[in-house]
Amino acid sequence: MHEARLYQKLEEDTVRCSLCPHRCTIRDGKQGICGVRINHGGTLYAATFGKVIAEAIDPIEKKPLYHFLPGSLSYSLGTIGCNFHCEHCQNWHISQQTLEMEALRDLSPEQGVERAIRSGSASIAWTYNEPTIWHEYPLAMGTLAREKGLGAVYVTNGYITEEGLREASSMLNAFRVDIKSFSDPFYRKVCGGRLQPVLDATALAKELGMHVETVTLVIPGQNDSMDEMEMLIRWVLDNLGPDTPMHFTRFHPDYRMLDARPTAVRTLEKIYERAKELGLNYPYLGNVGGHPYENTYCPACGSLAIERSGYAVRIRGIDDHTCTECGGRIEYVSTVD
Repeated sequence: MHEARLYQKLEEDTVRCSLCPHRCTIRDGKQGICGVRINHGGTLYAATFGKVIAEAIDPIEKKPLYHFLPGSLSYSLGTIGCNFHCEHCQNWHISQQTLEMEALRDLSPEQGVERAIRSGSASIAWTYNEPTIWHEYPLAMGTLAREKGLGAVYVTNGYITEEGLREASSMLNAFRVDIKSFSDPFYRKVCGGRLQPVLDATALAKELGMHVETVTLVIPGQNDSMDEMEMLIRWVLDNLGPDTPMHFTRFHPDYRMLDARPTAVRTLEKIYERAKELGLNYPYLGNVGGHPYENTYCPACGSLAIERSGYAVRIRGIDDHTCTECGGRIEYVSTVD
């Protein structure tokens, strides 16, 4: 197995992992909350390094990322494990799996980059489960990917320490983060984590120069009050800026949250409209196929700039970041260094 980064050796072969805010103290023979960082004889190992369970060529819009290389493909990888245990997880069949899962297969960082290039993808995304706990593998692959001109993307819950994110920032271009609620009790009860570390990491990702987009799954009776949504939107405006894309997505019952009802589309529309009123330039709805609020509109004149139907994208009114109707600036990432 591959030795982990970011941990401390303690007494009696115990270690403390400092990759995520849980900062697990792990005895010999045990594993952290994530289930994939394991202590053997006082050395912490990243047990899923080079172990893949999901591999796909996805439209970048599926992440969703709407302002990062729009219309491009992203070579997407996932493994098992997570440092959250969300009751509504839509990928629970892999995120809550154990290392005994037979479907895990080997893929070296070099092989991953080669496959990404062959696929015609413009980026590599670590997604489907939580990439933070896979840290050493994306770090190795992403470094190679950047050398080849590919973008590097985390689709993440944002539960990563400052030291972990600073290491990952050496190769990351985009940080697509779930802000699951603006309530710490929600995080503690539903996810098994805390809100503030997610906010801290998200603000740091912006500070470190990553492109940031947020996603909030709006769950009826859990996190859908307009007061809470307004607090979240205001936090994004104050800490990330008005050009930050925010996605408000429709909940469907899953995993251990089967009794909750799907989100009313009108609830999502009201959140979108309030976000615009507060000054957010690029709010979006998700999981509501064909809705006009999935499109990008010029913040200055309101004309259609990017039209979306499912994952199909049509550039309608942009010429080199400029609105063809009014000449206003439309912010998005069109190339990676």
